[in-house]
Amino acid sequence: MRTRVKICGITRSEDARLAVEAGVDAIGLVFYEKSPRFVSDGQAEAITQSIPAFVSRVALFKDADEPTILSIIDAVEIDLIQFHGSEPAAFCEQFNRPYIKALGMKAAHCDAGYLIASEKKYRSAKALLLDGHAPGEAGGTGESFDWSAIGAIKKPVILAGGLTAKNVKQAIEIVRPFAVDVSSGVERAPGIKDKDKIVEFMQQVASAEP
Repeated sequence: MRTRVKICGITRSEDARLAVEAGVDAIGLVFYEKSPRFVSDGQAEAITQSIPAFVSRVALFKDADEPTILSIIDAVEIDLIQFHGSEPAAFCEQFNRPYIKALGMKAAHCDAGYLIASEKKYRSAKALLLDGHAPGEAGGTGESFDWSAIGAIKKPVILAGGLTAKNVKQAIEIVRPFAVDVSSGVERAPGIKDKDKIVEFMQQVASAEP
């Protein structure tokens, strides 16, 4: 199966176009105000207008309240929601959008048992995104984690955290995830993507296919 790619933390329409031209499957928009990659609904709407059909637009929230999320998905064309905080499953399910749940893997207890329990807890999620930060913290840290800690779970796995063109091939070969998610690994500055890094990343993903 082909490994899908999401580039997260898009802050400019030109970077979204670069990602699309390189062949990504999804772009991520961060609506967490403490992130250096935060975008307003106005910025996000301009970016989504540059995204063609068959490329998913993903909204990332971290412990946002219900009115905030409803306001964003009403103003911006969003296909999928990514919950990156401590949101319970019932909260994630109420917005009439498919969702993915991010799980921080930087902790001693974040092992196969933790993932199996999370899979049961978020059974309505379309995928579990495994990131290098600690549970409850924000993503985008550029830190990876021990990929061998991932056990056999049934839900699609999206691998994130510290991925770059230098290690994504190895990561895919070890984990065989449904998708990989990259942000800082294809940037020249926080929120500013680098064309050459995007192209090289995509080439390395393709080279990992069996």
